[in-house]
Amino acid sequence: QVQLVESGGGSVQAGGSLRLSCATSEYTYSSNTLGWFRQAPGKEREGVAAIYTAGGSTYYADSVKGRFTISQDNAKNTVYLQMNSLKPEDTAMYYCAASVRLGGSWGAGYWGQGTQVTVSS
Repeated sequence: QVQLVESGGGSVQAGGSLRLSCATSEYTYSSNTLGWFRQAPGKEREGVAAIYTAGGSTYYADSVKGRFTISQDNAKNTVYLQMNSLKPEDTAMYYCAASVRLGGSWGAGYWGQGTQVTVSS
């Protein structure tokens, strides 16, 4: 069973930073595309960032390019999302995902339970 354990959400003022973590098993982590999605109230879930763990290639939504950075720690089977220069519109539930499918509309095969990020103005 695929398990994705997120941590690091919270509340921050606009302009601040947060780092999300997603830990998983070695089996799920290896040679997989892991990523982060978010869903704000009343909106559809959207892909934010993804990383192919075997080669380190990264992918970002236009809305977060230059502000968010996805990274990996192979020793810990963990991916991170460093979020800087946060804006109120970044407020959402953030979900870690595995077997991410990239393209016009991102999708994923497996999901974590989510962690809330709230940015106040």
